[in-house]
Amino acid sequence: MRALITNDDGIDSPGLLTLASAAVSCGLDVVVAAPATQSSGTSASVAAASDTGRVVSERRTLPGLDAEAHAVVAHPALITLIACRGGFGGKPDLVLSGVNLGANVGRAVLHSGTVGAALTGQLNDVSSLAVSLDIGLDGPEPLWDKADEVVRAVLPVLLEMPAATVLSLNVPNIVDVQGIRWAKLARFGSVQSRVDEVDENEIELVTVYSEESLVPGTDSALLASGYATLTPLNSVSEDVSAPRPSPAWPV
Repeated sequence: MRALITNDDGIDSPGLLTLASAAVSCGLDVVVAAPATQSSGTSASVAAASDTGRVVSERRTLPGLDAEAHAVVAHPALITLIACRGGFGGKPDLVLSGVNLGANVGRAVLHSGTVGAALTGQLNDVSSLAVSLDIGLDGPEPLWDKADEVVRAVLPVLLEMPAATVLSLNVPNIVDVQGIRWAKLARFGSVQSRVDEVDENEIELVTVYSEESLVPGTDSALLASGYATLTPLNSVSEDVSAPRPSPAWPV
């Protein structure tokens, strides 16, 4: 099986190499195509990065990885879309996105470029995995080897699931991970943006830890307890439960 490896932290991120190496160790044929620069928080943006609408891509060699690699001037969802439409050597069987430097938990995954790439894979009928390492805001040394171990345990599970499945995997940045648990999405996430300073022409947003209580069974709570978490995700779909009153028009 062929796997596209992408991320939102950029082509030079150690997390990207970690994910690609884990995929290779599981017997997957990998092609790496990742943003040339940092693209965090881009969600599922597919805007072209140039005025011409053309996407620039440069071949790269990644240390210790014998695989085709591309540094692409685009956001990760656009990279995934290009791959699923035949770019970078043909449509992949899997999209693997990450390993993100920081957790992606709660409904705030809506904003994540890491998750956006995985959901774009699903829109194109490709199973996908978004992987994030919870290093928190204090910036401790990332334990990439721990993320590698957990990814290698999860990939066989994903391969046995129905086509176009999307899983979000969060790994605690600790040596003694307690195990892997299926988790619900928290209401928001472990961090939030706070408006710290506002004047006439400028707004400053500061990232802070969420002050909400952790709800048992959610990804935020389980991650804080030392478990790696798995959450199945769906992309945009109709809300069949919403009420549908008839608008009074035309009169």
